[in-house]
Amino acid sequence: MSEQTLHDKARRAAERHLLAAVDESDNSKRAVMYLADFFGQDKNVFITLLSIIPEPSEDYFAKEEERVAWLGEKKQFMEKVLAGYKDILLGAGFGEKQLETRLSIRKCRSIGDAILEEQERLKCCIVVVGRRGISHNEEFIFGSTSNKILHHATNCAVMVIE
Repeated sequence: MSEQTLHDKARRAAERHLLAAVDESDNSKRAVMYLADFFGQDKNVFITLLSIIPEPSEDYFAKEEERVAWLGEKKQFMEKVLAGYKDILLGAGFGEKQLETRLSIRKCRSIGDAILEEQERLKCCIVVVGRRGISHNEEFIFGSTSNKILHHATNCAVMVIE
């Protein structure tokens, strides 16, 4: 590991490191815009923009080629979304070294669990999510990502932006 990379990691550990878990929704964009407005001029804030694509089960598609194609398209789309969010933050005054984007394609029991695992691994002090705005019936059946993070996060603050 280079000396510069070690220096950046040590500096990041001393800064306020926020994990913004995002997708393509309007609420995710609002969460990024909130971070831009609230922290844009603060040089002691580091933001990781995280998007998680859950791997579909093997029986979800008729052929493996369809699954691979779908994952490729979804990855390409989310890379563009993440780049757009990064541009918003750069435009608000963040420096390149204050921002990181991560796109994770993985099997996961729930998106909320995957976000919390990333928060713990990165030691972020704040997790920021946009509220999806699902109905109470949908939340009962499928669960709510923001609700799961809010109730199960440890050693960090949680910001839910609507």
